[in-house]
Amino acid sequence: MSTCTRKIPIARPSLGEEEAEAARRAILSGWITQGPEVAAFEEEFASYVGAPHACAVSSCTTALHLALHALGVGPGDEVVTVSHSFIATANAVRYCGAVPVFVDIDPRTYNMDPGLVEGAITPRTRAIIPVHQMGIPCDMPAILEIASRRGLPVVEDAACAIGSEMLIDDRWERIGRPHGTISCFSFHPRKILTTGDGGMLTTADPELDRRFRLLRQHGMSVPDTVRHSASTVIFEEYPVVGFNYRMTDIQAAIGRVQLEKLPAMLARRRDLADRYTGILLGIDGLEPLALPAWARTNFQSNPVRVTPRFPLTRDAVIQALLDRGVSTRRGIMNAHQEPSYTGTGLWSLPHSEHARDQVLLLPLYDTMDPDDQAYILDQLRELAGRES
Repeated sequence: MSTCTRKIPIARPSLGEEEAEAARRAILSGWITQGPEVAAFEEEFASYVGAPHACAVSSCTTALHLALHALGVGPGDEVVTVSHSFIATANAVRYCGAVPVFVDIDPRTYNMDPGLVEGAITPRTRAIIPVHQMGIPCDMPAILEIASRRGLPVVEDAACAIGSEMLIDDRWERIGRPHGTISCFSFHPRKILTTGDGGMLTTADPELDRRFRLLRQHGMSVPDTVRHSASTVIFEEYPVVGFNYRMTDIQAAIGRVQLEKLPAMLARRRDLADRYTGILLGIDGLEPLALPAWARTNFQSNPVRVTPRFPLTRDAVIQALLDRGVSTRRGIMNAHQEPSYTGTGLWSLPHSEHARDQVLLLPLYDTMDPDDQAYILDQLRELAGRES
């Protein structure tokens, strides 16, 4: 049993007095459900990513579901996506009664391999969901070319990607403009920008944005903010079956503070990631992330592949680090390897499976102590010197 007293978490939300004061302000305002803070957060978020429209919801899972539902995805339809993602990506497809069709990833970027998308499209395909995994941008131009040619909408799962950028036509553009039809973000505590939980949809299509807003609030024809501010009596109607997918004003108030802090948080994370990469490149058997020249990640996570040249297996490294007080995580899961997806298809996804089994995620958060990072790197050097 380990006697190490050092405890380094895999992640830590960057929340402080400013967020506490923002939550207090919302609570004392008397309006704590979806209201003026949500509207302000939506406007500020849209401005940050460069999107015409942003709609706040209760999670990225509900954002993905709303996106597909609003696009008309339903029973018997297919959606091309990756298995190599948190289970919510595939689950959102199944919430619509549709079937996720999985393609493999590019082993360098851990994202959808665009060269496999065309072959996965059938007459039943209704959408494509690329995932900006761990904040690493997908090859969107290649995916969008296929989608445009085949007349398919693209829903970007940008759960991890706030602040990440792509080089498009010699210009850096933020994930979420969106480049596809819709982008979906998460504000879970493991994400860089957190509201405790919550999500956001961005789109350039005003009709889709209108539909998101209708569906997130039970299909209510008149939002309660309008009813409460009206000088005459207004009775709402429910023209469609909707959902209770709203964000609260307390969450949005916190999100607005987090958005202000985001540039500094991103800069700090990138500095830490650069230090990791510089040292890891000198440790035989460990492969840090190698970004393509057209991508800037936010380093939502810091993946390292443990190759057969390393004296320990990936799982043994995870345990050895835990014994030394360092929390890590395995590589991103694969939906097709989970019991809930057993029998849903005969998938050949070797790169996805290797990534799950060979990659570990090192601790990374903007308040990380440099001494803790140095300690982690020292432990990896020591493990690298072990006899196989």
